[in-house]
Amino acid sequence: MDARTLIAAYFDAFNAGQTDRMLDLLHDEIEHHVNEGQVRRGKDLFAQFNRHMTDSYRETLTDLVVFANDAGDRAAAEFIVNGTYLKTDAGLPEARGQTYRLPAGSFFDIRDGRIARVTTYYNLADWVRQVSQ
Repeated sequence: MDARTLIAAYFDAFNAGQTDRMLDLLHDEIEHHVNEGQVRRGKDLFAQFNRHMTDSYRETLTDLVVFANDAGDRAAAEFIVNGTYLKTDAGLPEARGQTYRLPAGSFFDIRDGRIARVTTYYNLADWVRQVSQ
């Protein structure tokens, strides 16, 4: 599978809530760099993060555009996160079912036909403003 197809499949699985399918697309030595916090290494920590996110947020990504370099070992995606804040996340505003819409981007390293690094960025201050209204 080429890089753009791999990344599109990853986001299709995300939107379908199929985190096990997402894990199948990851390299065993995955590095997950989140917008705020520490780097998570390995599929187990990635799966724990997904369980936490599923518990606290319901999100769908739209307006997805995927980019890849010619070598197929680097990729990026731009998208809009459409979400509902379900359960209060530690250190963040109280969850009351607030909705939000947030531009975001992810960057990927690809190794052995799998995603070896995911780095995601979004404007946390904008998200806090939206859920605090």
